[in-house]
Amino acid sequence: MSNQNRGSRHGGARRSDDPVRRRRRFSSAAGVLALLVVLAVDPAMAQFSDVSRTVSRRGTTAAEFLTIPVGARQTAMGGAVTAVVDDGTSIYWNPAGLASLETTSLTAEHADWLAGISFNYFSVVMPTDMGVFGFAVSGMRTEEMDVTTVEMQNGTGETFTASSYAYHLSYGRSLTDRFSFGGSAKVISEKIWNSGATGVGFDVGTMFVTPFSGVRLGAAITNFGSKMRMGGDELLIVVDIDPNARGNNESNRAYLKTDSFDLPLIMRIGLSGEVFQSNDSRLTVAVDALNPNNSEQFVNVGAEVALLGELVQIRGGYSELLLTNALRSFTLGAGLRYGFGNLNFGFDYAYEEQEFFSGVNRFSLAINL
Repeated sequence: MSNQNRGSRHGGARRSDDPVRRRRRFSSAAGVLALLVVLAVDPAMAQFSDVSRTVSRRGTTAAEFLTIPVGARQTAMGGAVTAVVDDGTSIYWNPAGLASLETTSLTAEHADWLAGISFNYFSVVMPTDMGVFGFAVSGMRTEEMDVTTVEMQNGTGETFTASSYAYHLSYGRSLTDRFSFGGSAKVISEKIWNSGATGVGFDVGTMFVTPFSGVRLGAAITNFGSKMRMGGDELLIVVDIDPNARGNNESNRAYLKTDSFDLPLIMRIGLSGEVFQSNDSRLTVAVDALNPNNSEQFVNVGAEVALLGELVQIRGGYSELLLTNALRSFTLGAGLRYGFGNLNFGFDYAYEEQEFFSGVNRFSLAINL
C-alpha cells in the first residue's frame, strides 16, 4: 500500500514535468520577454524616426568625369540621344551611331565646367569599306592651385593641377539598312600632382530602326572595365613601425594603400522618332532610361525642332527625371548647319542648369569633309 502511495507521488511529480506543460511555461515566459523588449526598444527607435537611412551609391566609382555629357546638341536634348546620335559624339553615347556617317567628320567641344574646371572633347571619324572608325579624346582639367601644408597654410610656393583624360578608339558598322552596332575601347587616366590612376574601359551599343513610322531604338553599355587605384609619390610617408620601442628605425618609408574603385558603368536604352516631318521642318522627340552603378535609375527626355531645311535647330530637354536629389535639370540650346562647297559646318550651343552650381555653357563645332 505504501508502495502504491510512493508510486502515486512519483507519478504526480512526473506529470508536473510533462513536456507539454514545460512548453506552455516557456511560451508564456517568451511572450512576456518579447513584450518587455518591444516596450524598451520602441521609445528608442522613435528617437531616430526622423533620420533618413537611405544608402546612396553616389561617389562610389572612379573616373566620374566619364559621366559628363559630351556635345552641345546632345546636352541640349537632355542627354536623351541613345537612339538619336549620328555624329562624332557617338563615340561617347552609342558607338552604333557611327555607322550612319558617310564622310570624314571632325568634332570639337569646350565647356567651362563646374568650379572653374574646363572640359574638352575632340574626335575624328573616318568611314571605310570595312566600317566606320573613330578616335576621340575627352579631358577635364583644373586651374593651377597652391600647395599648402599645416605649417605653411598660405602656400609653399609650389602649384599643382588635377586632370582626367580618356582616349577612345571606336568602330561602328551597319549590318542591314535597319540595324547597326558599334564598340569602343578606351584608356582612362586620372592625375593629381604626382599621383594618379589608370584604367581600361569598353563600350558597346546597337541601334535599330523599327518598321513603325521610323521609330528608332538604341541601347548602349558604357564604361565596362577595370578598377582604378590611386598611387604615386604623395602616398609615400615616413612611419615609425613601433613608436613604443626605443632604438628602432623611426624613419621607415612606406606607401599608403588606397582602395580600388569601379568605373561608372552605365546602361542606356533609348527611343526616338519624328512626331512631325516635312520638306522644310521636323520635330524629333526622344527618351532615355538609364541604369548606372553609381546612382539610382533615372530618365532623360529631349526634343529638337529643325527649320529651314535643317539650317536652324532649336532644342530642349530635361535630365535626371525621377532621380531623388537630382544634380541636373532642364537644358536648352540651338544649332546652325551650313554647307560651303564640299565642307559642311555645324555650330551648336547648349545651356545646362545645375542644382548647386551656376549653369554650364557648352559650345561645339563639327566639320564634315
